[in-house]
Order: sequence, then C-alpha cells, then structure tokens
Amino acid sequence: MTTLKFRKMHGLGNDFVVLDGRRASIALPVEARRSIADRRRGIGCDQLITLEPSSRADVFMRIHNADGSEAGACGNATRCVADLILKERGGERATVETISGLLAARRTAGGRIAVDMGPARTGWREIPLAREMDTLHLDLALDGLADPVATNMGNPHCTFFVADAEAIDLVRLGPRLEHDPLFPERANIGIAEIIDRRRIRLRVWERGVGLTLACGSGACAALVAAARRGLTDRAATVRVDGGELDILWRDDGRVEMTGPVALAFEGVVEA
Repeated sequence: MTTLKFRKMHGLGNDFVVLDGRRASIALPVEARRSIADRRRGIGCDQLITLEPSSRADVFMRIHNADGSEAGACGNATRCVADLILKERGGERATVETISGLLAARRTAGGRIAVDMGPARTGWREIPLAREMDTLHLDLALDGLADPVATNMGNPHCTFFVADAEAIDLVRLGPRLEHDPLFPERANIGIAEIIDRRRIRLRVWERGVGLTLACGSGACAALVAAARRGLTDRAATVRVDGGELDILWRDDGRVEMTGPVALAFEGVVEA
C-alpha cells in the first residue's frame, strides 16, 4: 500500500479524483482504480485523473473511468485540470494533452474555463462503428428509442432525440445501448430534448461510469448532432442534471465547451 495525495474536483457534479504524478509516476492496477472510485468504500468519482509530465503541453492528463477502463476524453475533467494549471503558474491559457490529442483551454469571464475539444468526427470508422452506416441516422432502436446520431469527440457518442428527456429510463436502457454490438469500443449514450434552437436538455449514460450529472464531451456531441440535423444553431446552452454548459461548434469544425469548475476537498488515500 502507498499513500497518495489527491484533489476531489468537479464540473457541474461530474466528479474526479485527481492524482499528481508529474514528479513521481503513479501506476495503479485496475482494482485500485475501482477501489478509489467506489462511492461507498473509496473516495468516489466518475473518473480517476492522473497528471503526468508532457513534452508537448503543460500537462498530460490520463483518464480512467470508475470501472478502471481508460477513456480518451473528458471535457469537464479537462476544464478542472486546466484550472489547476492556471492557478499554479498564472496566466489565462493552458494546454492539456490526452491520449486523443492536445486540448487548449482558457479562463473566461466569471472564472469559467473554456476548452477546445477538437474536431467533431462523424465518419463511421471514426466513431467507430462495427459496420458502414450513415452516422446521422443510425440503424439502432430499443424500447421506443430510435434513429440516433453518432459523433466522436475523442470518445464515441450516440445521441437520441426525444420529446421528453426525463421520461426515458436511462438507467435501464443505457447499459444495453452502451454495449450494443454496433459499438466495438462501447459508446456514451445521450438522451437529448430540443427546447429551442439555442437550448438543449441532455442526460448521459457514460460508458464505464453510468448515469452522470454532467458529461462535457456528451454535451459537445449533442450540440453537433442537433446542428447536423438542423434542429439547433451551431451554438447552444446544454442543460445537464448538474447545470449548464455553453457549446460552440465552430466553422472550422472544432467544438468549444465553456463551464464552471470547483475544488471540493483535498486529502490522502491508500492505494
């Protein structure tokens, strides 16, 4: 057993345990990751974040889901890590490296953090899907949910549009859709309700995590999917269970997400 210092942070309730491995590397086995993420026997979190040195950015951010699996992107975690870096060294801009690439972040008015989440990828191989298919109209249906849109925002997303997001039993349907054979790398499942052309209500079942209060990459995917369908403009406020995120799908194809971050507490954990 080793004792590790940690920070507990969140973006709109999407919560993270952040470990700093920039000076001394941290390599935790899957069971240790799951133990830390356990909300009854551990600290509890949606994702476990490890900071590592980077030769290309201010920091490398490694993301593990609550089930111990590694994730390619997490928008809310990126905003939290960027906030830490900016508070450490000052300034208004930072770059965070992930296994999916480099993400540029900046501090905006009111202390919120904006992150360039990179390009929205919409090709079927980019998602990826198990077979060739129109990603704007997936051939996928389950218990009343049908005709979703697929988007890759550093991780695969499947977004269903419904009349009432609250009426969908996402806890029951989410796991089945996440593991559908159409998604060889599994998928995050979004349930989106269009309020108007500038507002979306979203609930997300995150692969490897479950139902979360907020999913930054899911909010980006929902806005891109809605704009592709002509349901919204290319900028909208996405209301998740934990609050609101402002999403912009820029003309250059990149997606920017802006929202608040918070430090809940700091401590030590044995792992």
